[in-house]
Amino acid sequence: MHRSRSLRSTLAAVLALTALPFLSAVSADAATGGESVTAAPQRPKSLVIGIDGATFATFGKARMPHLKSLMAQGMTATSNYYAQPMAPTSSGPGWSSIATGVWPDKHGVVDNSFDGANYDQYPDYATRVEASSSPLDTLVVGTWSPIPDTVFGPATDTRLRGVDDADTTATAASRLARTRADATFVQLDEVDSAGHHSGAGSQRYLDALSTADAQVGRLLQAVASRADYADENWQIIVTTDHGHTDSGGHGGNTPQERQTFVIAKGSGFSPGSVRHDVKVTDIAPTVLTHLGISVDPAWHLDGRAVSASVPDSFDPLRSSLRPAVDETGLPSTLKGWTNTAPSGWSIDNSAMPAGGVTEWRGWAFATDEFWTNTQTGQGRETNVRARDVFAVADSDEWDDKAHGAGPFDSTLTSPAFPVPGGATAHVSFVSYYRTDGPQSGDVLVSYDGGAPRPLTSYRTPHHRTEKLSVDVPADVTSLRLHFRYTGTNSAFWTVDQVTVTR
Repeated sequence: MHRSRSLRSTLAAVLALTALPFLSAVSADAATGGESVTAAPQRPKSLVIGIDGATFATFGKARMPHLKSLMAQGMTATSNYYAQPMAPTSSGPGWSSIATGVWPDKHGVVDNSFDGANYDQYPDYATRVEASSSPLDTLVVGTWSPIPDTVFGPATDTRLRGVDDADTTATAASRLARTRADATFVQLDEVDSAGHHSGAGSQRYLDALSTADAQVGRLLQAVASRADYADENWQIIVTTDHGHTDSGGHGGNTPQERQTFVIAKGSGFSPGSVRHDVKVTDIAPTVLTHLGISVDPAWHLDGRAVSASVPDSFDPLRSSLRPAVDETGLPSTLKGWTNTAPSGWSIDNSAMPAGGVTEWRGWAFATDEFWTNTQTGQGRETNVRARDVFAVADSDEWDDKAHGAGPFDSTLTSPAFPVPGGATAHVSFVSYYRTDGPQSGDVLVSYDGGAPRPLTSYRTPHHRTEKLSVDVPADVTSLRLHFRYTGTNSAFWTVDQVTVTR
């Protein structure tokens, strides 16, 4: 792949920095006449920068050399926020999701009043750092007062508010350069102000992005100027709490308001890499993991450390996704669905009536960008626990085109998972089941090709990571899962991240 001279220079500089510990060890070895000397491990440090109201779709139009350099040196991942009925695309829910690692239906923040916040059960990651046995220093600096006052709790070592973004940047830069600053969160607010005043389609908004980029650059320079920088392992993450419409404002469910991003540089983030399976709720566990703090499963976080995130069976379908056929309201260039199952999976549509909307005739596989925007405002926007490509059965959209008599009736069947007979198997999958009329959702299990038998059923709405235990009969060597959905112009069921373990 051809790279520009500037990008080659950037990558060379990154490689030179990452080689420092190795070169130090070699020099020490030579200085001791061949006697092996092990270099001390670099101390992990974290800096998360939040740019309020930054619309990722506009980045290509603004002068943003520092953020674009970070993208070239690390990972870029875009994803989408929720919308109503979970929560509007507002700052309170957005920053709370980033700080806590869970979605609004857990942390309880659904607007900027913070009424109903469940921070006792789902605290911010700085509070979790302070609760650990690690003697780490936590710092939060924000222009929007609820960031240091509310979103990050009083256990945080230092919480400061800037009078404006220039003050926030100066304060944070000074402390980054001169204090221990193990885990730092900085929030810049004035891009959001420009969005409200003039809209994301305005020059004022682009200028505000450029200003924020320069402030990001100042924070990065403060990190690089640290006296012990060569002995530190810095993880840099940049993100946002929501986007803006071209005309200005947020809180709704348009793609510009919902799209968010995670830009990350540091150990484990390949230069120039692009991910589709990373969410903003992954930021908190990613920071904690980097700092050496184990994420306890009992915390029930929705996010996971990016290093622990691997593609599931559906994600490799992304390269074979198709543009719309009957869903004419979507961009013709958007490729986001297929009804071809991945290897080992199968779809039984023998009970499906003929006709209906092509994309949703039986179980299909889709991305959020495609499926959500087929019809907004019907709850699809809250499918936030699915990642990248997921399985979806949607009787509501299928019914929008004439079809034969009878309900939607389709079954998705998994590959045969090897299991030991007489043991307990653990089944896990992300499930979002929404009702709006007559429908049913059933999970069945079959052993060694035998007849399916019930495992669990859904008749009322739910949205969770399902964890089920299965007592495997003796002499059995494998099991399959069957997801059967029926509906008459009702709603939908999405399934993702299906695993079976001992």
